[in-house]
Amino acid sequence: MQHLDLKVIEQAITWCDQGETIWLCTVLETFGSSPRAPGAWFCANARGEHVGSLSGGCVEEDFLARLGQGVFEAPITQTRYGEGENAVPNVALPCGGVLDVLIERLPATPDTRAHLSEILAALQGREPLIRRVDTQRGERTFIPAPPTGLRVAIEGDIIELRVSPAHRLVIAGISPISAPCAAFAITLGFEVIVCDPDEAACAGFEVPGAIVQNVLPSAYINDQTCHAATAVVALTHDPRIDDLAMMEALRTKAFYIGVMGSRRTSKARAERLARSGGLSDAQIARLHMPIGLALGSKTPAEIALAVMADIVRVQHGKNLEEL
Repeated sequence: MQHLDLKVIEQAITWCDQGETIWLCTVLETFGSSPRAPGAWFCANARGEHVGSLSGGCVEEDFLARLGQGVFEAPITQTRYGEGENAVPNVALPCGGVLDVLIERLPATPDTRAHLSEILAALQGREPLIRRVDTQRGERTFIPAPPTGLRVAIEGDIIELRVSPAHRLVIAGISPISAPCAAFAITLGFEVIVCDPDEAACAGFEVPGAIVQNVLPSAYINDQTCHAATAVVALTHDPRIDDLAMMEALRTKAFYIGVMGSRRTSKARAERLARSGGLSDAQIARLHMPIGLALGSKTPAEIALAVMADIVRVQHGKNLEEL
């Protein structure tokens, strides 16, 4: 989950600022069953404090034990968990899976701080980067990344790690659907921001992990808050909130922009946005309306599930015909 990876880098910077050496672990490859995908991060300090995840717990436990024994003092180490040649003994993954991990020892230096800050900036919304790690020379550099690509590519001694903005969900307006939608999104690893001009509604919105902004959504939405890994959804049925939010969202690089309503309501909204908002047909075509997959949803939780399922579909480049 990319939002978890964002927390890993933020904590790594905090430890670096406190003068602590850190060990940054990256999942390189997985075979069979594995809880985390290539590119996922785990970070620890010399005291065994840690953030992030590599597996369901057994790998982290072994790593921290060996870290305490001084095993990972080299600048760069690669290790394998699971089955097969050169795998760490006595550590089995579920269903016979295999996990290859890159381990980087990063001392608390200005160079380390600058390197981690560059990663953080990419995660927070700058253009995606490729982080090139030369495992023999111990050198780390950044190069521009293409719009899409693998999170991990390995060629000889060179490992290329794609660093992209953490997925973000901006919920425009608080309604009965907003809370389950935020909860689903957080579970899926999204950073969630909920915007509403009603102070009482904001005060009563309690979803752990969600950031609540007491502001008109259209005033919050811009190029800085909505990067290319952002989804924007309007869930209120109030055109004073929904329409303005959609108009602003369409000026950003958000990969998903959706608004709730029936087909009849959506048609009327499209006409209204063209007439009053001056939006082109191409801009309006970016809108997902009615929002969500057609699951026959009725309850707020079911509608939220349909919304998030559609966002995940678009996130992974799947057409509706492929479902």
